[in-house]
Amino acid sequence: MSPTGSGPASPPKQSNAHSQHNPSTPSRLKHSHAPESSPEQPSSAFETPASRFSPHRRTDSSEDSVHNPPSTPSPLRPRHWRNYNTHNCSQPEGEPCEHGTFSPKIRPTSPPTSVTSTLDDASDHGYGGRYARSQSIAGGVNGVLGDAIGDSVFGDGNIFGNRGDDGKPIGRAESWRRWWAGGGDGDGKGDAGNKTMSTTRWLATNHGIKNKRRMYLVYYLPFLQWVTQYRWSFFKGDAVAALTMASFYIPMSLSYASNLGHIPPINGLYSFVFNPLIYAFLGSCPQMVVGPEAAGSLLLGTVVKSSINVGHSGDEDDAMHARIAGVVTGMAGAVIFVAGLTRLGFLDSVLSRPFLRGFISAIGFVILVDQLIPEMGLIHLARHVGGVTHGSSLDKIIFLVENVKNAHRLTTAVAFGSFAVIMVCRELKHRLQPRIPSVAYVPDRFIVVVLSAILTWHFGWDDKGLQILGDVKSSTGSPFPFRFPFIPTHMQHVREAMSTSFLIALLGFFESSVAAKSLGGGEGKKPDGLQGMSLSANRELVALGVANVIGGCFMALPAFGGYGRSKVNASTGGKTPMSSILLSIITVICILFLLPYFYYLPKAVLSSMISVVAYSLIEEAPHDIAFFLSIRAYPELFLMALIFLSTIFYSLSLGIALGIGLSLLSVVRHATKPRIQILGRVPGTESEFENAEMYPQRVESVEGCMIVKIPEPLTFANTGDLKGRLRRLELYGTTTAHPALPRVRAPEHNSNIIFDIHGVTGLDGSGTQVLKEIVDGYVSRGARVFWCRVPRESSQVWKMFEKSGIVERCGGRRHFVRSVEEALRMAEMERLSEDFSREGNGAGETRE
Repeated sequence: MSPTGSGPASPPKQSNAHSQHNPSTPSRLKHSHAPESSPEQPSSAFETPASRFSPHRRTDSSEDSVHNPPSTPSPLRPRHWRNYNTHNCSQPEGEPCEHGTFSPKIRPTSPPTSVTSTLDDASDHGYGGRYARSQSIAGGVNGVLGDAIGDSVFGDGNIFGNRGDDGKPIGRAESWRRWWAGGGDGDGKGDAGNKTMSTTRWLATNHGIKNKRRMYLVYYLPFLQWVTQYRWSFFKGDAVAALTMASFYIPMSLSYASNLGHIPPINGLYSFVFNPLIYAFLGSCPQMVVGPEAAGSLLLGTVVKSSINVGHSGDEDDAMHARIAGVVTGMAGAVIFVAGLTRLGFLDSVLSRPFLRGFISAIGFVILVDQLIPEMGLIHLARHVGGVTHGSSLDKIIFLVENVKNAHRLTTAVAFGSFAVIMVCRELKHRLQPRIPSVAYVPDRFIVVVLSAILTWHFGWDDKGLQILGDVKSSTGSPFPFRFPFIPTHMQHVREAMSTSFLIALLGFFESSVAAKSLGGGEGKKPDGLQGMSLSANRELVALGVANVIGGCFMALPAFGGYGRSKVNASTGGKTPMSSILLSIITVICILFLLPYFYYLPKAVLSSMISVVAYSLIEEAPHDIAFFLSIRAYPELFLMALIFLSTIFYSLSLGIALGIGLSLLSVVRHATKPRIQILGRVPGTESEFENAEMYPQRVESVEGCMIVKIPEPLTFANTGDLKGRLRRLELYGTTTAHPALPRVRAPEHNSNIIFDIHGVTGLDGSGTQVLKEIVDGYVSRGARVFWCRVPRESSQVWKMFEKSGIVERCGGRRHFVRSVEEALRMAEMERLSEDFSREGNGAGETRE
């Protein structure tokens, strides 16, 4: 039966020899199968003997080896096996082989007569979906905006002009019901007549998924998915995790805002009010907690200090500093929100690991040096010495060395004592947690904050010169002030913050991506947790973007997912996003009722807590340095050192520019380098070829032929130097030889050019033009050009070959064959034919 229970009857049962391959229960493994074609476009195979090739033949998957199938298929092989992999097995031709579940099944070859029959056929043989080649506007929209928008807005069953089965217009309520159901008559059957369905819609219809638009809504609003699974048994762990994180990170957010961001401390708390709440509704990682980070806060502080330097705000203008923070946070959120809408989730791979390690370690060093000034009570002295407050780390180190004798003793003792206590507790937790897991619940930093505030109040340390936090309140007087960041009066700050906001977004998303991948989604890893929630980089971008745009409206610090904070959440019992919601509620209570109790909190203690975070940013660098040294990866070490030193001795801006510039340069260089190979035949074989550059001693060259393998799609990026690389193969037989070397490969070895393009799965207009010019050059020199293992007739690659004239220029379809071995035989036949023709012409002239 069909999945819906009302489809056409199943096909006749197969023989016992065949049916024994089918398991009693469907396999959960992914089937590796390329469907023949879409139901509305049955493919046609080449029938000429010289041009038989198939995209489903057996090939070696390695980069350096090509194992070609026999050039001439057995006449006993049934026609209905023509589009399946060729297996080497002991079974007679035409008989089902004994390879198990994934063996090719005998099935009819007649093209489907309707979409419905194809759906039933797909359901019967158990393979996945097909590639939808829509020819209406829906197909174009799906290609640009994705299946969700294309199916929901432009798919079958929209609310404009619907008609019933009798052809008469239907009412507005029924139109809306059908639109929400996802098309057709609401049960999925109506889609069977739609010949422009996307792949997702086709699969949903085939497998009986009725409400397709709700399917998309639940996917893009994960709250609707996890809230239906929530149980009261989760609440205890979520509540304990929220309280633990609040005790750790609420004081940290005050430190980030006042010491790194140079904005009012309360604005740091706003990052724990709005961002975790919004992420709980939109994020795809249940256990990840969003909040401010040291790197983002420090970068925001550089924008604030830059604004002070150019005269756009004063040192004590907290209201303007908060507005600048809102602009930076809002812009960072807008950047990653747009990136999510345009499906740029791969951007977390743009920045190289050496850049990130060097830059993050440099940020940790900068924070450590910055915090030494308030920890030693030298803030007022630093403001009176020109070039220190806004200078480089080197300037601050020199200032500290020269003025260490002027340090305030009480402030230094409180700061360094707090740092030592937190570091000791951190190390004890690290060692005891494997044996005593409950030690993770001890709020050591909260205890240090409370004790320092009590001691300051009891002994009157604030009267002895120890700086305290004082009144923590909003710069506008309202507990939650709203100010839209993108207004004309803020344009001057937008221009200053553009590059920094982009970097904050990139670094924040990278750290969030690392945290999300380490924690995982709800894919059934933990039976007692949420199920069915899958991670998505693009949804993460949208969730973080919306959270930071709204946070920017309340002038909060930039907030992203943190690995350490999320691990604390998971280890203390948090299983669902409800822990983030509870953390937001606790922070709101703190802002409304508990802020007066922070009055006596020493700023030196806040600085020491930030120094602990800075130390954690640096402590992983020695491990990476040792690893790169062990594998002699000197370019990576040079990049790390360059970014680290430029950030320390000059500025964060220079380190940012160098790091991003070098990383992008490396990506572009890697993408634009063609990876073509020259192949040689393995001695003693007829159909096995390997990379002649990598294994020269294991292969032999074929006289008169140059066999070139192109193992990648060809685009404008990697075809720019394709001619030059091919020219080196012609002259030297390798692409690594310097062009100053005289020719060492005889010209007669380039009489036949054979291209193995099995790896060319994509081809754009620029790549097609370059290939056409290459073919024209070879043909004009009298060389024969052959192509083997070309994608099928319906593929975009083959269509580009035909439209550009490459097929005709090479000599027609007979020069497009199934294997390198077949191309070699055809080249030999054409050479012999030309020799016989010349001999015949010579004999005729002699007789005359």
